Amino acid sequence: MKKSFKNLLEGGVAFAVGLVLNLFTDGVDTPVVTLTKVGVVLMFVGGALILTGLFQMVRGASLST
Repeated sequence: MKKSFKNLLEGGVAFAVGLVLNLFTDGVDTPVVTLTKVGVVLMFVGGALILTGLFQMVRGASLST
């Protein structure tokens, strides 16, 4: 599996999980952090992984031509 595709896949999953946490765990109480904040962090991490994967795909395509 190419690294760019792996980053895109992991980023998409992380973003989706973060979105679900952000939207549906508003009333859940946890001892240290709120799950909505964890969701926002996961969405940012997922977005960064998606951007990294896209950059790797574009860079790899431009180097091969």
